[in-house]
Amino acid sequence: MDHTEFKQYLLCLEGLSPAQKRKLSDALRVKDEGETVAEALEKRISVGGHCPHCDHDQLQRWGTAHGMQRHRCKSCLKTFNAVTGTPLARLRKKEKWLEYSKAMIDGLSIRKAARKCGIDTTTSFRWRHRFLHGLRDKKDRSLKGIVEADETFFLESFKGSRNLGRTARKRGGKAAKRGLSAEQVPVLIARDRHGEMTDEVLKDLSEASITKVLKPVVAQDAILCTDGNKSYRAFANAENVTHVRLIASKKSRVIDKVCHIQNVNAYDSRLKGWMHRFNGVATKYLPNYLGWRRCLEKQGSSIVPTRYLSYALE
Repeated sequence: MDHTEFKQYLLCLEGLSPAQKRKLSDALRVKDEGETVAEALEKRISVGGHCPHCDHDQLQRWGTAHGMQRHRCKSCLKTFNAVTGTPLARLRKKEKWLEYSKAMIDGLSIRKAARKCGIDTTTSFRWRHRFLHGLRDKKDRSLKGIVEADETFFLESFKGSRNLGRTARKRGGKAAKRGLSAEQVPVLIARDRHGEMTDEVLKDLSEASITKVLKPVVAQDAILCTDGNKSYRAFANAENVTHVRLIASKKSRVIDKVCHIQNVNAYDSRLKGWMHRFNGVATKYLPNYLGWRRCLEKQGSSIVPTRYLSYALE
């Protein structure tokens, strides 16, 4: 477009209504974000890229398709783009990925995110769990110093399933019995005082289940602070880890002014409050939501859509 024609377009803008100007601004913003997405994805190949098929690093550019640069491996001769072999492979509407990432950061429900991004509800559901795939297993691998561990519970849910085997609950619902019961699924959460953390959905609270989660991550010289669950004591004795039990019924909440489980309990509370907006989460997808909340907790207000999107490619 030459300069004269561009000036004519600028003059036409003066006649737009405020609503039309907002629509134009949104259209330009989405276009810019789409280009940013493409650039962010291309960095995976341009900086130390490897073939997703054979892991060879000798690549050559091989045309474009669907707005993305394709590459060809000189070893296996297969072609690919920046999202091949990632959870984002074969997803469309790349220009809306950053906007959807922002919706994820804001913790919007599937329907609200769909309305915000102008996509179908089923697309929103598919994108959510593709985006969360990389976060599900993105856990800290080492907990040191004072480590707090505690379990929290979520109602077992078959949300979305057509074969419940019981009467359906409405919008999350409540357990039939008060307190702990077979209707609830335990989640073990462990955090140290540096903010490092891990979590896992457990089948039960046995010593074997707890050991499987804590043994790979709790340092040998750590001080493990827990409630009165005997499975923690069994794990600590078997692994020779210093263990401090805090039993509320015996008014033992803080020992030596530093040993307590208040940090992990506070996180449990934040997690439950954040999850409430979803009106119940299917148990099979619970690990995805735990990863989602871990990411938001660790990144805080510093996380941006481009960074969030990059987690889906890991």
